Amino acid sequence: MRLVVASNRLPVVLTPKPGKGWSVEPAAGGLVTAMEPAMRRGGGVWVGWSGAPAVGQPELQRALGSELGERPYGMRAVRVEEAVHRRFYEGFSNQVLWPVLHGLPPSPAVDSLEWESYREVNRRFARALARIAGPNDLLWVHDYHLMLVADELRSLGMENRIVFFLHTPFPRLLELEKAPHHEALVRGLLSYDLVGFQTPRHESNFLEVVDAIGDRGVKGHRWASPKDRPERRRGRSGHFPISIDFEEFAEGAASSQVVERSTHLRRELNGRTLVLGVDRLDYTKGLPEKLHGFDRALHRFPELRGKVVLRQLVVPSREAVPAYVETKARVEELVSKINGEWGDGGWTPVDYRYERWEREELLAHYRIADAALVTPVNDGMNLVAKEFCAANGGSGVLILSAFAGAAGQLGHSALLVNPRDPESLAQAIRRACAMPAEERDARMTAARRSVRVSNVHRWVSSFLEAERRVTDPR
Repeated sequence: MRLVVASNRLPVVLTPKPGKGWSVEPAAGGLVTAMEPAMRRGGGVWVGWSGAPAVGQPELQRALGSELGERPYGMRAVRVEEAVHRRFYEGFSNQVLWPVLHGLPPSPAVDSLEWESYREVNRRFARALARIAGPNDLLWVHDYHLMLVADELRSLGMENRIVFFLHTPFPRLLELEKAPHHEALVRGLLSYDLVGFQTPRHESNFLEVVDAIGDRGVKGHRWASPKDRPERRRGRSGHFPISIDFEEFAEGAASSQVVERSTHLRRELNGRTLVLGVDRLDYTKGLPEKLHGFDRALHRFPELRGKVVLRQLVVPSREAVPAYVETKARVEELVSKINGEWGDGGWTPVDYRYERWEREELLAHYRIADAALVTPVNDGMNLVAKEFCAANGGSGVLILSAFAGAAGQLGHSALLVNPRDPESLAQAIRRACAMPAEERDARMTAARRSVRVSNVHRWVSSFLEAERRVTDPR
């Protein structure tokens, strides 16, 4: 069996160099963090958009071929014109689906062109997959951008096993109904043989929605495809908490380059306690809420003043989407307010850094952090929490939102908080800073053990084992 993976973006970003050639950088994000080690181990083909919409297909494939290096898997680019991709990605995907899946209302500015572009890009992915897939290949489609791919493939007569994993939360029906064409999206998911979710709650929400929008023959975790489909395929759902390659992060954090960089970073702190935030710029990540909580901690606990630094590393994201521009402005305003109120000549309470981060720099920060503040208001999993545990290797304290999928696995070793409650955050920050060494060590040891055992390879194997049970229920 060959594995063919499809995601909105390839695991690399191609950028044309001035004159001739290409600059190739690893893509960021939880999907790549999870799937790239699995593809390196098992091989196969990865299908996705290249990030270079104006380039012809042969040129794209030549560029990818020359840059594969030692990767044991192939890559195939799906060509999408810039205007179509913008309406698909910035429009329907990220102004309708992203907020709705996280329990928020969609943007009212989206129109029918965005929906048509979403369908068109899913159609192009289906055609690309149909061209390269052999009859025994397993097609694994990822995330909310590509919910309709299986439906399009079935229309092309594809009988392959096609499975899907949603990296975001899945909402209740009352929230999903706010998305235009939500019934078409759910019917599209029913064309997959297996639909995977991060947590039991997300899976339960999905099954309730399927049951509510019409008779789909739902029984337990299984369903028949919609009645307008003549083949009446059987499908199944499951929950599979995604993870990371623990050994890769742990070994990387112990490398000589990272150790040297972390020593330098520790000297810069002048003995202060480091509370670390690492987030993509996104309104679901709880950045303003985190800052309100840190501000409350400085108000409530004078002993923290001058002795604790919140270093917030922010990765740029979706900078053309208005809601993200507004989030960035709000965050920077709060940073300025907190530093203006509490800072002095020798201490800046919030060290805010907005840029793209090299892997070694992230690992060095994970390694030296006394606490990590991971506070999404709603998240499918949040792999930063797991990366911190794997790379810290010492006695750092994880402060984790109860609304992150990772709370189901790490809740017993982390300090769980409600990110919308500043007092909850303030108390947790103070507790983390004052926690005895013995308790810190015990919590981090338990967290590392959990992430080491439930690693990305176990996630892949559990998902593929569930897929086998769909076709062979014995």
